[in-house]
Amino acid sequence: MRNGITLANQLMAQSNRLYFIDAVRAFAILMMLQGHFIDTLLAPVYKDYSNTAYTIWSYFRGITAPTFFTISGLVFAYLLLRAYAKGDDKPRIKKELFRGLLLLAIGYSLRMNVFSWLSGHFSSYFFVVDVLQCIGLSLIFLVGLHIQFKKHSYIFSTVLFVIGCISFVTEPLYRNLTLEHVPIIIANYITKANGSVFTILPWFGYSAFGAFISTVFFRHVHRDRFNVLTVITFFIVGSFLIYYSSWFLTTLSYITNIELLKMSADYNYLFTRLGDVLILFGGFYALERFLKQSLIARIGEKTLSIYVIHFVLLYGSFTGYGLNKFLSNSLEPTTVILGAVLFMIVVCFISFHYAKTNAIVYNLTRKIIDTFKNN
Repeated sequence: MRNGITLANQLMAQSNRLYFIDAVRAFAILMMLQGHFIDTLLAPVYKDYSNTAYTIWSYFRGITAPTFFTISGLVFAYLLLRAYAKGDDKPRIKKELFRGLLLLAIGYSLRMNVFSWLSGHFSSYFFVVDVLQCIGLSLIFLVGLHIQFKKHSYIFSTVLFVIGCISFVTEPLYRNLTLEHVPIIIANYITKANGSVFTILPWFGYSAFGAFISTVFFRHVHRDRFNVLTVITFFIVGSFLIYYSSWFLTTLSYITNIELLKMSADYNYLFTRLGDVLILFGGFYALERFLKQSLIARIGEKTLSIYVIHFVLLYGSFTGYGLNKFLSNSLEPTTVILGAVLFMIVVCFISFHYAKTNAIVYNLTRKIIDTFKNN
């Protein structure tokens, strides 16, 4: 591992930031904004999969969540590895654990309806798990894996890759779980039966694959022609996953006589979506030199702020009064498209100029925790 640390120090001397990461996050958050807006406000009569435009929009919208989880795993693991390379990753471990808990808290808080609570009505909707809770829990898991395997770089890579594969291949086993006798606050991380939008499985698989990619960058990004080879690899592997992963799983099932592989191949959205993410990574990484200090990179630095603001405006977090309350499933295509563009501009503007959600929430929470510690 000492060789890994030496390489990492060389890496840090050359570049402290992978700028394509911010660009990918910006793309994902903008896709999420327009996707949520259109899906929530477009009239059902226009949600027609026989319409080519709607089908294309729906497909690309489906890339958003896998991209978020994969890039989050890449960022978190990369920062942990870089901190370890400096010789002291304890502050970073504490920071990332706190960040994971903060994401859990924010995820739940966005489901609050203060007016409803004050009237004495509490809904189990509060316990619904969404993307922030899953990313927060994924981050905590990655910190645990980092602590366990940080001294063994290649073992760490292998474990992450295996976890990603197992999470995806075993999806048919937990797809329809209900867990009726498990407390809802726990069950909602595993089953969608109670309304959860995301569950830790299979979505942690994307974070694990992202963390795996971070170990490759950590070891090799300083090498000559790494950029070119990585872009090519992203496109080749991504294309293989999109077009041939189902065939590969079916072939493995035939060779090994493992029925689970065939079941996974028959409903293979996880590996194909990972392929979409890798193609996206390849495109942005190829353009990385043009992305430094760009507007899209700045948007990528504000993803938490943007997410919170859009949730409040669209879904009415805290008050119950959002755009969906007044315009849900009512707009025609032209209006909803123009509205989505305006919505993206407004949310980004608020995030940049008025609400510093990341810093405000993070610093306030830290001050509260430090106050209790001092007492």
